[in-house]
Amino acid sequence: MAHAADRAARLMDLLGLTEEELCTALAADPLELLSGQLDHRPELGILLDLLAEAEEQVGAAVLRRWVRVRGPVGRPLDALLRRDFATFEDQVAELRGRGFVLRGGC
Repeated sequence: MAHAADRAARLMDLLGLTEEELCTALAADPLELLSGQLDHRPELGILLDLLAEAEEQVGAAVLRRWVRVRGPVGRPLDALLRRDFATFEDQVAELRGRGFVLRGGC
């Protein structure tokens, strides 16, 4: 199993998160991430597993854009930062089911 710091870097890269956003989403400080103190917490692995299929379907570039676009229930990033993982999971499921749909407005 990869070290928590490696998995955190993977999540950060996959979603284009800043270090501050990553720390907020994981309720951790940078030292905890680097020192492996998150190895016992499940959130990081669960998020990566949840995003794996979406990445295969739409690609990492789309995930980085999607996470910051407002959808019917808000931006996925906002759910992640609130640590509302149930809403984030629903948003990922919608992405996988419908794809990345941009609605234009005039």
